[in-house]
Amino acid sequence: MYIMSGHKIISVLLVAAFFIFGFWPALDPCFALDWKRLHEEADRKNLPEALLAAEKHPGSIAELYMLGLVYLNLHKDKEAEDIFNRIIKSGPATVEARWGLAESLRRQHQPEKSEIILKEVMRLDPGFSPAYISMAYLKYINMDFNGTVRLALKVIQQGRGDVDLSNYVRAYTLYAGAKGMIAHYGGPVSKVINGMAILRNLKKAEELQPDSTAVNFGLGTFYLLAPPLAGGNLDKAEEYLKKAVTLDPLFVDACIRLAQIYKIKGDDKQYDYYIEKASEIDPKNVLLIDTLSGKCKFICVGRER
Repeated sequence: MYIMSGHKIISVLLVAAFFIFGFWPALDPCFALDWKRLHEEADRKNLPEALLAAEKHPGSIAELYMLGLVYLNLHKDKEAEDIFNRIIKSGPATVEARWGLAESLRRQHQPEKSEIILKEVMRLDPGFSPAYISMAYLKYINMDFNGTVRLALKVIQQGRGDVDLSNYVRAYTLYAGAKGMIAHYGGPVSKVINGMAILRNLKKAEELQPDSTAVNFGLGTFYLLAPPLAGGNLDKAEEYLKKAVTLDPLFVDACIRLAQIYKIKGDDKQYDYYIEKASEIDPKNVLLIDTLSGKCKFICVGRER
């Protein structure tokens, strides 16, 4: 009678887990992180602080994860990818690190790879809200605005107590932005119903986090794109978008919308400055390509040059 050794039994079980659950290595619930706290701490940390903490605690998954988050906040997406991969390869993988990898890939314009990982994360932990936010962005760039609304609304319905502040605020801005696009492409009734949801939700986000780049970008974009009768105001648009760029000089979408304001105003020098800045930061940015190509799926505004 053939008896398998302990190592062979473990190998068989691991292979079975791969085929049954569709991931490798297996996730260990003991390694679940207090992700809400870590996300909020990362928003308050600068890079030297995060690097020092990770160096002082080399075996801490939490400190490494927070370093990855800080890299994401600074648009150092490749560095973030390396950190999250390091966590995944170091031992039992965490849902949080897998999400971090997916978000890093999304930001580096690898949506297919990102989506595969995000679906896995959402299946493994339906309450992990950052994954829904990342997927909502993917839906948006694919022009599945109803999908964006559904995912953002799920995070909003989770409630502030179960979501970190920045992602909770992003949910409101994504919801508002997607409603705006639905209104833009819809008929008269859709324009009224969906259009009314835009400013209301952006204002909710502003109450929660007035210095959020996403909030200022969202409000600036609303005042830029909305017709005057619906609240459009070019001066307010410029004010909010300038603040967004000041808060985050590497935020490409805000640079592009600000450039569109100067296009309307006939200030070619400022228009060229912000378009060139956006191109230098991220030449693959979806809104940049959409604007320069003239396809304008995400709405272009301004005089013809």
